[in-house]
Amino acid sequence: MLRRKDQKAEHSPLRLLLWTAIAGLIFGLIGFGELPEDLLRTGRNSLHLHKASGDIVLIKVDDKSLRDIGRWPWPRAKHAALIDKLTSAGTKRIFVDVLFSGATDDPNDRALTRSLARSGRVVLPVKTRSGPSQGAQQDAFPMGAFTKHAQLGSISLPYNYADAAWRVPYSAQSSAGSMPSFAALLANRTQQTGLFVPDYSLDLSSIPSISAADVLGGSFDPTSLRGKDVIIGATSEAIGDQMFIPGTGRMGAVNVHIIGAETLKAGNPVYLGWFAPFLVSLLLCAGVTSLRTNVPQSLSLAGAAVALLFIPALFEAKLIYFDITPAVFVLLTVSSVLGWRRYRARGLVNPVSDLPNLNALRANRAGSKQSLVAARILNYAEIVATLPANGERQLVDQIVSRLSIGDPTRRIYQGDGGIFAWFEEPRTAFSNHLDALYSLFRNPARVGGVSLDLTVAFGVEVGSGRSLANRLASALVAADEAAHDGLRWKYHDPESLQDASWKLSMLSQLDEAIDRNEVWVAYQPKLDLATRRIIGAEALARWTHPEKGPIAASEFVAAAEQHGRIGKLTDFVLEKAIASAAAINKRAADFEIAVNLSARLLGDKGFPLRVSALLARHGMSPNLLTLELTETAALSGSGEGIEMISRLRELGVRISIDDYGTGLSTLEYLKKIPANEIKIDQSFVKGMVDNRSDRVMVQSTIGLAHSLDRKVVAEGVEDHETLDLLIEMGCDVAQGFAVGRPMSIDSLTKRISSDRKRSVA
Repeated sequence: MLRRKDQKAEHSPLRLLLWTAIAGLIFGLIGFGELPEDLLRTGRNSLHLHKASGDIVLIKVDDKSLRDIGRWPWPRAKHAALIDKLTSAGTKRIFVDVLFSGATDDPNDRALTRSLARSGRVVLPVKTRSGPSQGAQQDAFPMGAFTKHAQLGSISLPYNYADAAWRVPYSAQSSAGSMPSFAALLANRTQQTGLFVPDYSLDLSSIPSISAADVLGGSFDPTSLRGKDVIIGATSEAIGDQMFIPGTGRMGAVNVHIIGAETLKAGNPVYLGWFAPFLVSLLLCAGVTSLRTNVPQSLSLAGAAVALLFIPALFEAKLIYFDITPAVFVLLTVSSVLGWRRYRARGLVNPVSDLPNLNALRANRAGSKQSLVAARILNYAEIVATLPANGERQLVDQIVSRLSIGDPTRRIYQGDGGIFAWFEEPRTAFSNHLDALYSLFRNPARVGGVSLDLTVAFGVEVGSGRSLANRLASALVAADEAAHDGLRWKYHDPESLQDASWKLSMLSQLDEAIDRNEVWVAYQPKLDLATRRIIGAEALARWTHPEKGPIAASEFVAAAEQHGRIGKLTDFVLEKAIASAAAINKRAADFEIAVNLSARLLGDKGFPLRVSALLARHGMSPNLLTLELTETAALSGSGEGIEMISRLRELGVRISIDDYGTGLSTLEYLKKIPANEIKIDQSFVKGMVDNRSDRVMVQSTIGLAHSLDRKVVAEGVEDHETLDLLIEMGCDVAQGFAVGRPMSIDSLTKRISSDRKRSVA
């Protein structure tokens, strides 16, 4: 585990909880979560929808009423007629959500006064506040003549930024004293004071309603109103007096009075605020962070936060309300911080051993002033592949215990594939220390009762101004070089960086070198042993660097092949080789040219088309071109590779298996690969004069190839004794210094011309 002291205080759960508690308190006190709180409660309301009691009927001043009766405001005589109709229908009480403050014309005012006196059951509105929330004191009472015959009730509602009333008053203070609200009067709950939370989970469509036009027109069933409270209110948008009903949208404010009344009829709403859930969330965070379980703490708290989004629905169905956003804020904050810490920790810890990994090493700033030692267990992958599920952890524990000898507090970093590293003071005597560690690793490790031999090599980077990532790479290179050279350990040689830089830039320079004609093609002649004539040549890429001089083909060709850059080089050599062979064939018929084909190109579906186009452009017969494929590539060829070879054969191009004898050759493979010739590797040809095994290998290969009707080419022929022996064995073609060294096309042309003159003479 990581044990950095400066991280302990930073990662202290107590410190995290303290800062989160302060932030959560501020969050709750300033009401920062009001918007999400409203949205969450609106969403939860859909989980416990319920119908209205049916005891309160809405008399709607709707669009139909405005069309049938006339524009708003109506004459007070119309309201008087409406009250008379409702009174005669046997209603219990009539609430009028229309302000009658101030006089109009005398006949209308007298008509309404008489109607109120006849009814004796009307409740008229008083507006005690103006503006959002509690607003400012601004009483609006009905005319004195009206108040003598009616009860008064407050219709003022505190509303928020969205014009929604999330609190409804039991009563409101006015200049005449405490005034019960319409909601409290409708529910007969006039003894309580303060505010309550209305239950917006009420299904508004279940509230009985009748258009005022139908009441005045007499087209309604009076029995539907008998013994019930009715409330007259505007629902038409043309009148205004609209509020936002959460979960529904903008509707007449009269609906809020009904919702409030239905809430009080259902029970006694309780609002607990935000502090209690906030405190519970802090206690939960404290409990979870103190436990050590298999479930990540961050996931536990995140799960609790998600659960908290829905749990209030159970309480709200019982009219118990509390705000949860400060509590959710606490849970999500602590969960996020713990999750981020876990992510950072997992990113810096090896998952198998819980040791700090190489990312942690690269992040250790103090290491820039220390020497860096890398240990590579060379057979680590082979050992791990044989171990049971928990065996790798046991193996690593034993490796680390050995590396820690001499300094138990040494901090070991583990990478993948058996890489271990640590920092040492620059003045450390590395020779004795690493020799001692190497000796320890000569003793086998034991995992599950099985002895395992560990092969180790060490590399040391003593310190430089480079980054830790570069220094680590240098130490690992030194360890690899030590293993290659049979040494126990090795210092990193800074001068090797120049060669490394050249190798990294070589491929990009190679492409440019082809374009600048720094790369050229040499031709090594091939001798027909039956006629003793030069019958062809192998085209070989050569690179003459303007500064470094000749670059070994084994270096740049292999690098281009390993990094997928061989295509351009092969196309260049093919172009030059086919053009040269075509020119020679105009003077000396049946001259063959051979070009090496990388296994990487066996998956290039466009390659046969390019070869065909080159042959056609230069007018050369396909059977004069031989593509040499290494034996390893040929033997591993299957699927697309075999198909590619077959397509080239169909073009008429000849296929040769190069370096034969160095792979795992079998008769089955030779029959499988559609090759025309076999080219025996020079390692066997060079030793055949003095080595009986090599001679038998060459003799048996010639016999096998001829039995399969394939030509045999021997490469690496460097002396006439070998040449004579090959002729005696019946070999077809020879290639090597005894026949001719790689040469320019001009030199080859002169050689062929000279051979022809001697043959004619």
